[in-house]
Amino acid sequence: MIIEVFYMKYTVVAIGGFCGAISRYGLGQLIPANGHFPLGTLVINLLGCLFLGWFATFIAGRYVNPHVVLLIGTGFTGSFTTFSTFSVETIELLRDNNVIAAVSYVALSIIIGLLLAYIGTRIALSMKKEQASA
Repeated sequence: MIIEVFYMKYTVVAIGGFCGAISRYGLGQLIPANGHFPLGTLVINLLGCLFLGWFATFIAGRYVNPHVVLLIGTGFTGSFTTFSTFSVETIELLRDNNVIAAVSYVALSIIIGLLLAYIGTRIALSMKKEQASA
């Protein structure tokens, strides 16, 4: 039984990861390249911040199957967003002497990412309040 639950968790994360990775790739193909600035990764990571802020807050305090949290929070969102690509793209910008672009990329990613995670949290709290009053 314990081994089955262990493998089930990994399977759920893998399925979510697969879906997040192909979603990231597909969306990245739709976002036009903007010179040397990694706009696609920025947009994808910011969407992930908004979504995960919403998701984590919306499910907080509710009974949600832990496999759903692993599927969507860990698997899907974890592979949809990518810190490693962000890091490598920042290093490449610096290596190519695009210091302003690199600093802008880091600042936009952090500041707007935190703001969008906060907005996602506020949206979820608003939704919870509406559901409680209904």
